[in-house]
Amino acid sequence: MHSDVSILSKPSIWREAVRIVNEEGFRAFWKGNLVTIAHRLPYSSISFYAYERYKNILKSIPGLDAHGENASVNVFVHFVGGGLAGMTAASATYPLDLVRTRLAAQRNAIYYRGIWHALHTICRDEGFLGLYKGLGATLLGVGPSIAISFSVYESLRSYWNSQRPNDSVVAVSLACGSLSGIASSTATFPLDLVRRRMQLEGAAGRARVYNTGLFGTFRSIIRAEGLRGLYRGIIPEYYKVVPSVGIVFMTYETLKKLLSQRPFSS
Repeated sequence: MHSDVSILSKPSIWREAVRIVNEEGFRAFWKGNLVTIAHRLPYSSISFYAYERYKNILKSIPGLDAHGENASVNVFVHFVGGGLAGMTAASATYPLDLVRTRLAAQRNAIYYRGIWHALHTICRDEGFLGLYKGLGATLLGVGPSIAISFSVYESLRSYWNSQRPNDSVVAVSLACGSLSGIASSTATFPLDLVRRRMQLEGAAGRARVYNTGLFGTFRSIIRAEGLRGLYRGIIPEYYKVVPSVGIVFMTYETLKKLLSQRPFSS
C-alpha cells in the first residue's frame, strides 16, 4: 500500500509475512481488525439492504418488469442494483474505511492509537475533508466491483439451481460467491490499489506523493512501477477474496432462508 513499495526486491507473500513478524510481531497480522469489523458491519448491512431495495425499484420500471423471464434484463438489474448499493454503502462508511487503512498500514512508529484517536488526528492534521480522501477512487472502484460481484453471483446461482436444484444453499452460495469475488477483484483491483495509495497520503504527517488526483496517481504508479504495478498484491487479494466473499454470500443466503421460515409476531 505504500508508495515506496517499488524499492522492494522480489516481494512475496512469505517474505512480507516474515518481515511483519520480525518488525511488528505476530499480532500485527490483526492490526486494524477491530476497525475492520466496525466498518464491515454497517457496510455489509447497508450494501445488502440497499441492493434489495434498488433491485425492487429497478424491477418496477417499465421495460425492466420482465425480470425473471429475460436473462439480459436480469443481469442489468443485478449489475445496476449492485453498483448503486456498493456506492451507497461505501459513501456511508468511508471514514471508517480510511481509518482502517491508516491503522493497518502503520509500521513500527504508532501514530494513530485507535479508531477515535485516528478520526480526531486526521481531522486535526488534514481537516474534516481528510476523512474522505480517496472517496472518488473508492466509488469508481466499489461501484463496478459490487456490480460485477452481485451480477456474477446471481447469474451463477441461477444457472446452478437450474441444473442442480437440490444442492445445498450453503454449498451453492459459497462457491458462486467465491467465483464472483475473483471476477470483481480482477476487474477493479487497479482502482482499489490507487484508492489505498491515496488514503495513505499525508498519513502520520508524511509528505504527499500524489498531488494530481486520481488519474495523476495512475500515471505516477505506471511511471514508477510499470503497468504491473497496478496489479501489485493481486495474489494475496485472491487469497483473501475467495473465502471472504464466499462466506459473506453464504451467510446472507443462509440467514435470509432461516428468517423467511421463522414466524414473527407483531
